[in-house]
Amino acid sequence: MPAISLSRARLPATLEIEVLDEFGDPRQQAIAAERPLTLYLNKREIVTLMTLGADPEALVVGYLRNQGLLARLEDLEAVHVDWEVEAAAVVTRHLPEDLEERLGHRTVTTGCGQGTVFGRLLEAVPRQALPDTPVRQSVLYALLENLGAYNETYRSAGAVHGCALCRQETVLDFVEDVGRHNAVDTLAGRQWLGESETGGADIFYTTGRLTSEMVIKVAQMGIGVLVSRSGVTQKGVELAERFSVMLVARAKGRHFQAIHAAGRLTLDAIPTRRPGERRREKA
Repeated sequence: MPAISLSRARLPATLEIEVLDEFGDPRQQAIAAERPLTLYLNKREIVTLMTLGADPEALVVGYLRNQGLLARLEDLEAVHVDWEVEAAAVVTRHLPEDLEERLGHRTVTTGCGQGTVFGRLLEAVPRQALPDTPVRQSVLYALLENLGAYNETYRSAGAVHGCALCRQETVLDFVEDVGRHNAVDTLAGRQWLGESETGGADIFYTTGRLTSEMVIKVAQMGIGVLVSRSGVTQKGVELAERFSVMLVARAKGRHFQAIHAAGRLTLDAIPTRRPGERRREKA
């Protein structure tokens, strides 16, 4: 495959400002960066992404991959990011024949910062059949504990979402950004560009809601288990059933809610009920 020309225009994920605390004292506080990056595909303006700017090249490649606007890595010639003009110029050898139709049909998603998907992706199918990945309850708990070491930007500044590619309880790669859609796109870009050791990833973790957008993007990456500390949406559940994705929502501590988990989740670490805690009755 011909070499891809990539800029390395990474910026710090946080910056410090002066704030006034509840005692009236001024102090320095780290905050999450939020920078506009307008994406141009073969000189055609596609979208403006709001991002930390920590790995912009992977972000735009993953975005194009997940939107179906870049079908093969071999078609990619160059990705150049210039923060002075807040633009990312992507050069490819081929464009989708139905590019105008795709760009003409866009859906604003429920992603924080308003994500956008093009080209009727809600009707898409995964590029490959997804594996029926089995997960043990004890592995899920171990993964949640391991993830606690990775949210560096959130701990210092807050205001970001994190996403991770995992192999069972092992975290292979972790990304934070101002929107969960940016974080998953960056992971997809790194995976495609071979910039992270994510071979064999079988679980995807996000701090955000399990929406239709998240299910589609994870399915496009060939992963069949999606875990979140947050809740689910109706369309997320519907698409997960269609694509055979197991959802694990509200996963915090020893709690979780598994969906489409029959035959895949082994309950080998059921926690002891607290005194007075009653079994929930079915509605």
